[in-house]
Amino acid sequence: MAQNGDEVSKPKKSESPPLPKRSKTIAGGTGAGDAHPHFPGPLFPVMRRNATLPPPHHQHQQPPTDLRVFTGNNHSYNNGDDASAGGAGSNLNNRDWFYPSFMVPLAPKRGGTTTMLASSDSRVDKNPRRIATPEAKPEVEKKNVKVATSRASSISSARDSIRFKATMIWKPRFLLAFICIVFVSYAVYLHRRIAKLEEENAFLHRTCSDKGNFSNSNINDVKAEENMKSSSTFGNDDSRSVALYTVIVTLIMPFMLYKYLDYLPQIISFSKRTKKKKEVPLKKRIAYTVDVCFSVYPYAKLLALLFATIFLIAFGGLALYAVNTNSFAEALWLSWTFVADSGNHAETEGIGPRIVSVSISSGGMLIFAMMLGLVSDAISEKVDSLRKGKSEVIEKNHILILGWSDKLGSLLKQLAIANKSVGGGVVVVLAERDKEEMEMDIAKLEFDFMGTSVICRSGSPLILADLKKVSVSKARAIIVLATNENADQSDARALRVVLSLTGVKEGLRGHVVVELSDLDNEPLVKLVGGELIETVVAHDVIGRLMIQCALQPGLAQIWEDILGFENAEFYIKRWPQLDGVRFEDVLISFPDAVPCGIKVAAEAGKIILNPDDNYVLRKGDEVLVIAEDDDTYAPGPLPEVRRGSCPKIVDPPKYPERILFCGWRRDIDDMIMVLEAFLPSNSELWMFNEVPEKDREKKLTDGGLDISGLVNIKLVHREGNAVIRRHLENLPLETFDSILILADESLEDSVVHSDSRSLATLLLIRDIQSKRLPDKDTKSTSWRLSGFSHSSWIREMQQASHKSIIISEILDSRTRNLVSVSRISDYVLSNELVSMALAMVAEDKQINRVLEELFAEEGNEMCIKPAEFYLFDQEELSFYDIMIRARQRREIVIGYRLANTERAIINPSDKSEARKWSHDDVFVIVASDE
Repeated sequence: MAQNGDEVSKPKKSESPPLPKRSKTIAGGTGAGDAHPHFPGPLFPVMRRNATLPPPHHQHQQPPTDLRVFTGNNHSYNNGDDASAGGAGSNLNNRDWFYPSFMVPLAPKRGGTTTMLASSDSRVDKNPRRIATPEAKPEVEKKNVKVATSRASSISSARDSIRFKATMIWKPRFLLAFICIVFVSYAVYLHRRIAKLEEENAFLHRTCSDKGNFSNSNINDVKAEENMKSSSTFGNDDSRSVALYTVIVTLIMPFMLYKYLDYLPQIISFSKRTKKKKEVPLKKRIAYTVDVCFSVYPYAKLLALLFATIFLIAFGGLALYAVNTNSFAEALWLSWTFVADSGNHAETEGIGPRIVSVSISSGGMLIFAMMLGLVSDAISEKVDSLRKGKSEVIEKNHILILGWSDKLGSLLKQLAIANKSVGGGVVVVLAERDKEEMEMDIAKLEFDFMGTSVICRSGSPLILADLKKVSVSKARAIIVLATNENADQSDARALRVVLSLTGVKEGLRGHVVVELSDLDNEPLVKLVGGELIETVVAHDVIGRLMIQCALQPGLAQIWEDILGFENAEFYIKRWPQLDGVRFEDVLISFPDAVPCGIKVAAEAGKIILNPDDNYVLRKGDEVLVIAEDDDTYAPGPLPEVRRGSCPKIVDPPKYPERILFCGWRRDIDDMIMVLEAFLPSNSELWMFNEVPEKDREKKLTDGGLDISGLVNIKLVHREGNAVIRRHLENLPLETFDSILILADESLEDSVVHSDSRSLATLLLIRDIQSKRLPDKDTKSTSWRLSGFSHSSWIREMQQASHKSIIISEILDSRTRNLVSVSRISDYVLSNELVSMALAMVAEDKQINRVLEELFAEEGNEMCIKPAEFYLFDQEELSFYDIMIRARQRREIVIGYRLANTERAIINPSDKSEARKWSHDDVFVIVASDE
């Protein structure tokens, strides 16, 4: 394309875009190069381009916006095409187009010839006719880079300056409005001054016309008085005008600030000639600061409301002072009355005072509404805090329960019974549940707490702030409940809770009772907690009780009476009057209690169950008894007893037994070790569960059981599902002496499913046994109780099960009540016994040592023996006499059950009363297993 006689070849796509020339301002003059008009000033400097026009676009393709300015004559063109090819000033040429210095052209499309300003400026040369040769190209490029850098900085600063100027010039109407308001106010002021002067002039004329014969002195006095009035009026008018202007400016300033607040950082940066940074608008920052202030500081809203009230009163008083004739103090008082009561402005006269009074009253109503909202929110927040259990518990000497489980109901019941003698106590429950839900679940227990208050708080025992909220340092006992999840997870959580308790800075006043699910985790928890920790392993307690109850029917009911607080339980107390007395005499010194052991002070508080008769109590020793309550017994004078000899009956020999375990527990290895200690040799233990036989030996070995070391029992493995009838029919169910239905490990996370499985297994076993052993077959050939043939109670329990005793492990107390009422099982052990043990240890941590020995396979144990071991049939003896005779066998009799009654009596009240006994009666004793 020919341009002004210069032949320039059309660039190719692969070549670089054409080099633009340095921009210059064309001055008016003659010549071909100066024929075009120009824009004066530095705002739009002219820059000629040594480039061709962009190629014409396709018809349906919209061309990009062209920001170039034409500097030639006002000729028309079509789509960038040249009108003619030869005229210097008559046709549109690429040299006549330029970009303003404050604008950047659009980025070129692919294949286009238009380039960015920076890249164009990098090739600027002073000589417009000069074409860079390949030899000079590197030097030209270096020079152009420097020029482009300085050019970019000048463009940026010029752009900011132009933008700010355009912004300030674009909105002059606000400045004009402000000036108009000021002049209008000043005009009002001048008008009022003229009115005052006219009023003074009229007053003077009236005064002169009334009395024309005033003396000079009187005239002087009048003039002086008028001057004083004039000066006071002038001062008043000035102050009211200032007040009026202040009110007007104060009303305008918020709108002005709101409108131009975001431009303040731009003005500051422009005055300091600093480069503007991208920042958050000032209005947003102020709003954010106010929001944070209201969120962080609880009294910020109240202070803001107080400030708004004071400002409204002061501003309203100033406005009333400006439009009224009252003093400023009177105006402030009127403003307060308008704010406090919106009806006080009804008697206001004048347009100005009425407008101001209505405005103040409207603001007062708004403030009153805000005050009601704040008060309502504060009350609602406080009520919500109380409802959700977020408030602090200010109690001391209370029992704190951490966690929530199915044992909580029975635990609260036992604690309430224990506190009945003192008129009730306080029990605080902290769990990660909603307070209302906890209170509703406790209310469903339908149990009279007998004066005991149960306070629920929502929080986590792992957070020290929540522990302090329930006064953990002032509690006399802390119970950590195991959760209903997996045993390992439950014990891990209990360990974390113990760590949190050890981190309490104030220290703990009472001891901590931790419920664990696995016996293997007990040493770690005791290591972390130290001497303050007492552990109760739920699985271990239930497993050992199941074995004892299977070997001795009826023992579960006795354990319920001793562990619970409803009947007799263990107590330890010191009696100085018994120092120096032999234990044989101490045994019959309590008419309302049964001594069972001694806490020896000389041996660091060691508790000895069933001590020797010749042991003499020393100073500091305490007596362990079974009594109804801690304040219902005391030592008395020694009663008269008849000492006689026991019948010459030896204990019957133990015969081999066959026991069936249905299900798999995680501590089944510990149960096998207990059976190894209790059962005679040649006994069999059948294990029926879904665990593969090849995996059982590994699990038992990992649990610490030496299978090859078992001497008394033989393990027999059967694989199957205990809820499938055909699997159970493959077992010789009629040949087992005892059947223990265990809560399976696979369902330990779900109490309902575990109990459902145990109940289904119980029903199936009973149905299969009833068909294999008809009701007419009343033969009972249990070898282990052959020596107890005179005990009708034990014989009836055997006949009720046709051959074997079934002990079911039920976790939910509601299922336990259902099974017990239906009489389909000999006895059911549930978590309720664990709750009783937890409550007893919480009341006195020393009782845990007693329970550990009674549950262990070695040492003293609780058992049932027939009356024929201690007396002759129909012999008349008192309970004291039987206690003395039992000492010949190194046993302690703690209760009895008559042949015609259903329940045993522990710690009878009429110990000195003589009565006739039969061989069908049985006695409950504490004896050594030796």
